[in-house]
Amino acid sequence: MRIYEWMRRSAAPGAFDMTATFLDTRLPLFSNLPYKVKDLSEATVRFGRKEMELALHEMPGLASLREEFGTSKPLAGARIMGSLHMTIQTAVLIETLVALGAEVRWVSCNIFSTQDHAAAGVVVGPSGTPDKPAGSPVFAWKGETLAEYWWCTMQALEWPGSPTGGANMILDDGGDATLLVHLGYEHEQAGTLPNVDAASNEEERIILQLIVDVRREKGDKYWTKMAAGIKGVTEETTTGVHRLYKRQVDGTLLFPGINVNDSVTKSKFDNLYGCRHSLVDAIMRATDVLIAGKKALVCGFGDVGKGSVDSLRGQSARVAITEVDPICALQACMRGIDVITVEDALTQDFDIYVTATGNKDIITAKHMAAMKHNAIVCNIGHFDNEIDMAGLEAMAARGEVEKIEVKPQVHEWKFKNTTHGPDGKGHSIIVLAEGRLVNLGCATGHPSLVMSASFTNQTLAQIELFQHADKYGKTVTVLPKHLDEKVARLHLDKFGVKLTTLTESQAAYIDVPVQGPFKPDAYRY
Repeated sequence: MRIYEWMRRSAAPGAFDMTATFLDTRLPLFSNLPYKVKDLSEATVRFGRKEMELALHEMPGLASLREEFGTSKPLAGARIMGSLHMTIQTAVLIETLVALGAEVRWVSCNIFSTQDHAAAGVVVGPSGTPDKPAGSPVFAWKGETLAEYWWCTMQALEWPGSPTGGANMILDDGGDATLLVHLGYEHEQAGTLPNVDAASNEEERIILQLIVDVRREKGDKYWTKMAAGIKGVTEETTTGVHRLYKRQVDGTLLFPGINVNDSVTKSKFDNLYGCRHSLVDAIMRATDVLIAGKKALVCGFGDVGKGSVDSLRGQSARVAITEVDPICALQACMRGIDVITVEDALTQDFDIYVTATGNKDIITAKHMAAMKHNAIVCNIGHFDNEIDMAGLEAMAARGEVEKIEVKPQVHEWKFKNTTHGPDGKGHSIIVLAEGRLVNLGCATGHPSLVMSASFTNQTLAQIELFQHADKYGKTVTVLPKHLDEKVARLHLDKFGVKLTTLTESQAAYIDVPVQGPFKPDAYRY
């Protein structure tokens, strides 16, 4: 069945008016669709449900929370809008939140990261069928356009039957859902509409057009009413956390946030151990090149950069890094890693370039024009602007470079005016996942056990904010140390760990409770 045919059949009567659609989506902005995924075939659903079953076994933190809170339902009444990569591991998170009493609506936070069988498995749910889905609404599929991505975000924020028309909790990754609510609210409060033509890039233009279209269809109180009903947001990533702290400082934060990213059991597992596993997995799936002996540059040596370096070194690549932070640079030196600049790497014919900074304009189009033939370029850090994809697209529009699809999310960019390619002609580079997260665009992301730690943090943070939002005010905070330690405890049985227990005398000697927490907040793990 063609995708738009089953979408019409799944919509409420009269909801699918194709005469007023949002940009290139062919979809009305307020569609009333119960879900939108790529494929609900029996085979796809069966694949998704089986992988979810296997993943749960590798996610002891979430399994333990289901056992601990499944009866008390601490999230009863929560309407959680999730904007986070729609993977198998996320599917287990969604059904954990539901098991704890929440209603959930979901989008992926990345146009390439959705695993379509995971999305299908969640929509059908544990007791439904492809013909009669009984799971949570999901609006996500691999390979969305940017307009489709923001359309999906709107569908998940909208909440049929909600007194405010929307969610009362947000679980965010990168801050896009939070951004949309704040931007819409600010324009309503100012009595203004954004100038779409003033957008600095294509994605901003789409966001601004969405704000304009919402005003036209829903009037000037839509976002104000929705924002008033949101208790808080739990944020997964460095970028999203940065956005929240900036709003806190500016005094524009509309509701409290919990910084999940900086829980030790999130930052180390996801950013360090997860990248150590998934970076080379993605590069090898995408290109099949031998990494051993290749010269690889990792831009940034925070936790993501450290994991990425370990990943490449584990395959015997010759690795160097770039850094702006002298402490991180010194750490690299203590591990025998050269600290250079991107410009240095260009003169030394590096084979692989990986961005992991959380910043922008790290590898420019000018840099890529100087790289050796068939150098591989990818990002595991921040959106798609660590690598200057806009600059490459502009060159393509001018006819200076040709974009050639090798396979989905793997592209050759063939420069026409360079002379250091084969036979003295133009060289090529290989860009993975169009500059977006390579481990999710070209592979399956972090393994389940890694994500169990991250998502156990998310679940505890959702419970904490939903039950105690008033005590936080309009601030951003990290989970308390005892909950961070709890996340770790929930995973120890998986490794056969037997912890030592302090005596009362030992605990008093170092001035900690016998059961912890064992470290001060300032301790650096």
